[in-house]
Amino acid sequence: MGFDEIGKRPITERTTARLCSAIRGHEVSFRRSEVYIGDSVVGRRIYTPPASPQVIEGLLDNWATFVNEPSDLDPLVTMAVAHYQFEAIHPFDDGNGRTGRIVNVLMLCDAGLLHLPLLYLSRYIIESKDDYYRLLRGVTASDGWEDWVLYMLEGVRVTAVRSIELVEQVQVVRGEIVDVVRHALRSANSDVVEVLMEQPYCRVRDVVERCGVTRQTAARWLRDLVDAGALVEVRAGREAMFINRRLMDVLRP
Repeated sequence: MGFDEIGKRPITERTTARLCSAIRGHEVSFRRSEVYIGDSVVGRRIYTPPASPQVIEGLLDNWATFVNEPSDLDPLVTMAVAHYQFEAIHPFDDGNGRTGRIVNVLMLCDAGLLHLPLLYLSRYIIESKDDYYRLLRGVTASDGWEDWVLYMLEGVRVTAVRSIELVEQVQVVRGEIVDVVRHALRSANSDVVEVLMEQPYCRVRDVVERCGVTRQTAARWLRDLVDAGALVEVRAGREAMFINRRLMDVLRP
């Protein structure tokens, strides 16, 4: 949803509200009460975001201006600074981290550094969450901007390398699937490859809808691919699911 808006409208506080609403599954509004961020291990308050709705709105206006105004800063640095700002404002009762991590990628798309939102920076942040929270607090407590920005830049580097490797591995799997389909399903159309590669699993109805064939034909194709070793059939209730095991292995962290 956020990516569809890139180029049509700027990234603003309204963008974050739409994103957070989609994440949480219902419409959300900006926070109107005080919250505090604490250390659950020691039961100690670490940070208290602003509580006044007027202050929150003013800070979000400032944030949106920074995100959108022309700047000599590198877009990666702008992203890092804006992410701190957003998380420090903490405008929602819940979902701030997830919303902020999506905005990171949207900013890079908006800046032209990404053509698709393929940089899964969330994984790096989640894997190093102790450093993430420590460095966020460092900015708040002692203006530790340099360490924070370097941390985010390293996250982009690590994630970019991972993403390139993942795309290359997926391309290898695609080539293998094309070969198996060609030999095992001589009468199949090319759309069946797309069905098998869009997700690591599919159902008979997915092949029927995408390839325009009967249910009987779709089921035969999938079971022929099971016999050829390309897919694994598992039961999901009353329905059969067909797993592209090579693609699943590649996508599994």
